[in-house]
Amino acid sequence: MVEHLQDPSAERAGPAAASGQGANRARCLAGVRVLDLTNVLAGPFCAYQLALLGAEVIKVEEPRRGDLARQLGADPQLNAEFMGASFVAQNAGKQSLALDLKSEAGRQAMLRLADTADVLIENFRPGVMQRLGLGQELLRARNPRLIVCAISGFGQDGPLSKAPAYDQIVQGLSGVMSITGDEHSAPLRVGYPVCDTLGGLTAAFAISSALAGRASSGRGEFIDVSMLDATLVTMGWVVSNFLIAGREPQAMGNENFTAAPSGTFTTGEGLLNIAANRQEQFVALTRLIGRPELAQDPRFAEREARKRHRAELKRLIEQALASKPAREWEALLAEQGVPAGRVLSVPEALDHPQVRQRELLAHFEGAAGIDRGFDVVRAGFRMDSGRPDVATPPPRLGEHSERILASLGYSTQEIAAMRAQAVI
Repeated sequence: MVEHLQDPSAERAGPAAASGQGANRARCLAGVRVLDLTNVLAGPFCAYQLALLGAEVIKVEEPRRGDLARQLGADPQLNAEFMGASFVAQNAGKQSLALDLKSEAGRQAMLRLADTADVLIENFRPGVMQRLGLGQELLRARNPRLIVCAISGFGQDGPLSKAPAYDQIVQGLSGVMSITGDEHSAPLRVGYPVCDTLGGLTAAFAISSALAGRASSGRGEFIDVSMLDATLVTMGWVVSNFLIAGREPQAMGNENFTAAPSGTFTTGEGLLNIAANRQEQFVALTRLIGRPELAQDPRFAEREARKRHRAELKRLIEQALASKPAREWEALLAEQGVPAGRVLSVPEALDHPQVRQRELLAHFEGAAGIDRGFDVVRAGFRMDSGRPDVATPPPRLGEHSERILASLGYSTQEIAAMRAQAVI
């Protein structure tokens, strides 16, 4: 096996402004080589989670356009540079190999690279890798320790397996849209690509599990991730209410179907989420808003009664909440053990003292193709051995092609010929 290339572009990583970058990084997956053949979100997000844990991730991209996400995002200038915000969001810490997999020379290079890898992730439609001559059976016959993860909208089999799928398609087919919004506005799309993200997280978990299993078995694995399956799995309470209790889920807007008062409330200024799901929390809430008699009212005294009369209870609570802004109520209720939090915008959430204290964002002082400092989100957890983090910014298309091919034994002349033939 060839030597892995760790942090090959560390020299171009800008200093991190108060981000904690450069401190101890989690290295649980150090020495693991991951080939990322994916595009847009689910696959790249999966590979990014592995990079945050120290894996060496080589992103294999089509030479002329690369990952479609390079051209997606709110900044047209970055899109034109093939460094769109959507790409930057989940590709830091990776290397980029621009390789034409449809050419025989590109296929041979991919086979040689796969021989050195621990994990290969792809999100083509089922059957595409076989047509490219890169099917998982061939790859694993050559490298029995290889873990191949295929992410698709619907999985490798079934009547929809060959159908194209984007996040919104899966949101609709999974039932997510049917329960998002209220009786007047549903069905609604969730405001971010939740199914893509869940598919990526599911794949990262499955890959990590396969790596752990390989430590004892010595064998690789083929992992079939369906975004539809992954989404339905996370809808546990909603799905279980139907499967076990026979209750078909309904769109309830900002109300919590399991309890009342639990939802979004209007205050004297701003919106406030309150989740007084336990009896003692409800009693404390009525006392704090100056309406202790509500806890004795037969309509509200018991949990199921509150659910039946949730509209009237909400009206009475909002009358009391009108005396103070949401910020004051948030502090008062939380101090007394009643779960409460303001409804924030995304910029407000990112600037919240809690988020800043946790150093969720990693900062780079620019990168090739990006003429400004920028932040990316790290992982949603910490480890005492070091925090999940990456050392280098997202790569330019094909930035590491020559270095990676040279590490595989290609000569300078062979690499030049591949470039002349537009293979790289």
